[in-house]
Amino acid sequence: MLAELFLQTALNFLAREVPRWERENHCYSCHNNGDAARALYLGRQKGYSVPNEAISGTTEWLLTPERWDDIHGAPAASDKKLARIQFTAALAEAVRTGAVKTKPILASASVELLKLQSSDGSWQVDTGGLPGAPATYGTALATYLSRSSLELQKRTQFEAAINRATRWLSNTKPDSTVDAAALLLAQPDRDDCREFLLKSQTSDGGWGAQPRMPAEAFDTALVLLALRGEGSAAARARALLIRMQEADGGWPETTRPSGSQSYAERISTTGWVVYALLETAGKAPP
Repeated sequence: MLAELFLQTALNFLAREVPRWERENHCYSCHNNGDAARALYLGRQKGYSVPNEAISGTTEWLLTPERWDDIHGAPAASDKKLARIQFTAALAEAVRTGAVKTKPILASASVELLKLQSSDGSWQVDTGGLPGAPATYGTALATYLSRSSLELQKRTQFEAAINRATRWLSNTKPDSTVDAAALLLAQPDRDDCREFLLKSQTSDGGWGAQPRMPAEAFDTALVLLALRGEGSAAARARALLIRMQEADGGWPETTRPSGSQSYAERISTTGWVVYALLETAGKAPP
């Protein structure tokens, strides 16, 4: 019961923030209406209270992929490639959880996503030489999410792209916690990535951008997902994330470098944490 109340508080925070950006800025955000919306769709599917007004605007936006390049903001925070990856992932989550029934829209969005795939099979995203963050993802996480969006549809037109992505994900070595988590999510038999993560867990139960760095909410949430919520390492990570929740229901933003302030990073960080906690709820260590 306590766990359900805790997650409902987090979802209440996102339910306030997801529609807020469009209401105040008259455009949609890949953080509010991408990462955070994914958590709301999953929360509703799992039986939590998510008001219609929290996701109705997002759903309407996701059903118009031809408009997704019309994003605003500072150039450094308006990566149209990453936005399309995030919005496609949000639309895929809406389809997966039953919030959207019109799968042809997802196919249309995925055709545009294919145009962004590199010849080596990846979806490359520039992180400025830093490990992936909520606002940058990095190539490994972007490729994992893009492949997942394509796989959901089971359409032969996407098979070649999926196979190219799988080869890239199989052959890539992790350079950071985000990379290792994304690669393990993509292929649960990646023992090298699992070992990388288990060896780099912090004493308080989380993960930072690199081994021996302080734990951050975003990195810890990704690893919790990658571990499928199973085992003592995941149990410690979950406990840390619960302790890190702030009074308003959200989580402190993970930024690169750490310690900066960013509304967008906070919304994405909270979205990933809530998604990870929802997806792994009820799983206990062996």
